[in-house]
Amino acid sequence: MASRYPHPLIAREGWPFLGIAVAVSLGVQFFLASMWALPCWAVTLFILQFFRDPAREVPDDPRAVLAPADGRVVAVEKVRDPYLERDALKISVFMNVFNVHSNRAPVDGTVRKRWYHPGSFLNAALDKASLENERNALWLQTRTGEDVTCVQIAGLIARRILCYVGEGTVLERGQRYGFIRFGSRVDVYLPPDAEVQTAIGDKVYATESVLARFKAG
Repeated sequence: MASRYPHPLIAREGWPFLGIAVAVSLGVQFFLASMWALPCWAVTLFILQFFRDPAREVPDDPRAVLAPADGRVVAVEKVRDPYLERDALKISVFMNVFNVHSNRAPVDGTVRKRWYHPGSFLNAALDKASLENERNALWLQTRTGEDVTCVQIAGLIARRILCYVGEGTVLERGQRYGFIRFGSRVDVYLPPDAEVQTAIGDKVYATESVLARFKAG
């Protein structure tokens, strides 16, 4: 089932890392000196900001396709969806280590299929990362029949993709379904007639930013 825990500000994926970092920092400060503990506390602060998981407001627009992650838009293009073998509009969001890394559903829909592909760990900002890096893809089908492919892609530093949903899971827009550590990319493949609402270089925020809108039926 999808992860529906109320957002606790710090993602549960980060609790072990944060606990270890705090324990080490306190230990160094107690047994050595505050000066030696400063680098440890700096690492602790980095971990704290990396695993932050703020609540987000969902836009009141049923046709909106929401950003599945925080980051910068690095691609908006017509391509061939390699998972559903169809012409599609692809919008890609690159996450650096300072972005929130919780991944959230871009649409209301049911997971029809899930694919996992092992691969390389190239810089996720590069176009070839979409097909060469380790990745996890979900085929989401909306209640009105639109098909959306949402792909989590590992990056140069990111070495762990977490996905908590599988075939048959029903997701709501903005619902948290996964996490990627540390710096990565998410590709969204949409029907080719979707109306683009963003541009390359734009900063977007998971759930709150609209990437595109489905064409009115």
